[in-house]
Amino acid sequence: MITINSKITPESIKEYNEDALLIDGFNDAMIGMCLQFGQLPVVAYDYEKCIKVLMKDMSRDEALEYFEFNVINAYMGINTPVFIVS
Repeated sequence: MITINSKITPESIKEYNEDALLIDGFNDAMIGMCLQFGQLPVVAYDYEKCIKVLMKDMSRDEALEYFEFNVINAYMGINTPVFIVS
């Protein structure tokens, strides 16, 4: 059984799953972890916050295109982060 504390940081995630993948530069968009039956926790990012991180250097349309193609479509196995749309 996994008991998870409410303060999620890149360091704390590694305590639960040392192979969990993090996305460089997106710590401000991290909102927690996702649990799935039979798997270790993976990082959960807020989709819209990720777009806002990218918009520091590009337009919204460019950020959306970049994020969809280069981040969401970059499946790296069972430890790949998830993106929450709210």
